Amino acid sequence: MKPPVVPFVRDAHASTVHLPAGPWVTVLDGLCAHFVAISREQWLDRIARGRVLDRQGGAITPYTPYRAGLRIHYWREVADEVPIPFSEAVLHVDEHLVVADKPHFLPVTPAGGHVEHTLLRRLIRRLGNPDLVPLHRIDRLTAGLVLFSASPCSRAAYQALFRERRIDKRYEALAPALPTLAFPRLRRSRIAAGDPFFRMQEIDGEPNSETRIEVIERGEEHWRYALHPVTGRKHQLRVHMAALGAPIVGDTLYPALAEKSPDDDRHPLKLLAHSLAFVDPFAGVPRRFESRLSL
Repeated sequence: MKPPVVPFVRDAHASTVHLPAGPWVTVLDGLCAHFVAISREQWLDRIARGRVLDRQGGAITPYTPYRAGLRIHYWREVADEVPIPFSEAVLHVDEHLVVADKPHFLPVTPAGGHVEHTLLRRLIRRLGNPDLVPLHRIDRLTAGLVLFSASPCSRAAYQALFRERRIDKRYEALAPALPTLAFPRLRRSRIAAGDPFFRMQEIDGEPNSETRIEVIERGEEHWRYALHPVTGRKHQLRVHMAALGAPIVGDTLYPALAEKSPDDDRHPLKLLAHSLAFVDPFAGVPRRFESRLSL
């Protein structure tokens, strides 16, 4: 059976929700109950503009009957979304791959208060390719390389590079000097969700994360490190460096959570996804991409 086709309008793929069992009379009632942060008036406005569809791609009405298991497609919207005034660079485009150089503060995909101002949305508009899908993620505050699949036909082969750890990822970071430690060194630990939920922490137990760390430049107060993540846990590099006693410059989460404040382009997180290297699964030749950005 073919997978369901996710609708696409202008420059955005729809999100999908499967309606759970419940007492609601209409789909509108169920959506209001399921997404409590979105008002009934906002849902009515989206419905009126044809941005809430059923499984077949037909627009629902305020009176469409509720049915458990019904697949509903909708487009995420953020009122008064704050623009991000930093531009990405496209380093490579072919029928299979797109490689982009992401600035600090730009999210890779829509999330939270960012929908239109994301790397994915910008590239879809710029390249006119609605099939773009990121093959991996980097934090919004991290700059550097992001690899995108450009075609569903070849996507699985490139996803396997990451899943099977057949791709070399090199990051650079600026952090305090660690003159009492020997380098290169390997940091292995168990990383789990902390408190609050968006912060990670090291805990006792079987390691599930691994990073190889080298020093590539020594200054008086700060060193420039090369970080090679073997695994890909959330915030892994930031957690590992903080645990060593050298939190990355500009980190507002580790080792301590800073008070929330607007993005400050004068003091970005000094972490850069510097290079990606792998053997192309189709051409069978080595490929290497390097960021044009620097710390």
